[in-house]
Amino acid sequence: MSNQTEIRHLKYFLAVAEDLHFRKAAERLYISQPGLSRQIKQMEEDLGITLFERHNRKVKLTKTGEYLKNEISINLKKLDHIFEHAKLLHNGKFGNLKLGYVGSAMQQIIPNLLLNFRNEYPDVLFSLTEMDNDKQIEGLLTQDIDLGFVRLERVPRSVEILPVLNEPFCLVLPKNHPIDSSSFKSLIQFKDEAFILFDSKYSASYYEKVMQIFDDSGFVPLVSHNTIHASSIYKLVENNFGISIVPKSLQLKNDKNIKFIELDMIPQRTVLSVIWDKSNRNPMLINILSLLKGIDN
Repeated sequence: MSNQTEIRHLKYFLAVAEDLHFRKAAERLYISQPGLSRQIKQMEEDLGITLFERHNRKVKLTKTGEYLKNEISINLKKLDHIFEHAKLLHNGKFGNLKLGYVGSAMQQIIPNLLLNFRNEYPDVLFSLTEMDNDKQIEGLLTQDIDLGFVRLERVPRSVEILPVLNEPFCLVLPKNHPIDSSSFKSLIQFKDEAFILFDSKYSASYYEKVMQIFDDSGFVPLVSHNTIHASSIYKLVENNFGISIVPKSLQLKNDKNIKFIELDMIPQRTVLSVIWDKSNRNPMLINILSLLKGIDN
């Protein structure tokens, strides 16, 4: 960075790069438009590059500007995280961890992990956000989250993946359904039933694996509803809108309105994995990964 270019210049540049409008960016930054224009011009002169193409009132990023916008966004976020960790250490905390997860991870894996982790690191702050698989990948790459729990088989090169739970599927039926575990023979018994499934947006690879179950059973399912939330599936099943197939870890123990039949006779299994960005320098990430790698999956 040039001796003349300061962090504030980078933030000014990002504001204009995002809005592509000097007046709007100036209003957002609470500075004057001429002042902002001068700061951007000074940054361009200091670095010896052109960041914007200016045509009357229109502003467009140059290729150099596009590159800098992406890199500065990522690295300023990393710098914010460094300052955040420094403040936590100053306040007597060891650090913080931001977790994203699909709903099934919250049944056993995450609660057990956090309980064990807290025993060793009682002064770590956690934030947890339920997110679909694609959002978690985005969150890792921007370091909005440190760790994700997903049902994916492929991830970008910059992301590491570690399977932590390999489990069978379960049928979900209304409590009053005539078929139960004693009379269940195969999935073909449900070829005329409506199915409520996790949307393919939840995970394309997971959805394809569920479709393989139907392929092996010799019929195409009648899908009446798609959703990304297990609670929605259970409510629809309970009210006789259809039946479902879910990972075993989503099985409820004491629900009086639905019942589960484990599909342990089929070859398909679903894998819950933990993912993280290789470049993430959060000091607490290494510690929680060590604990995760000790999980018997």
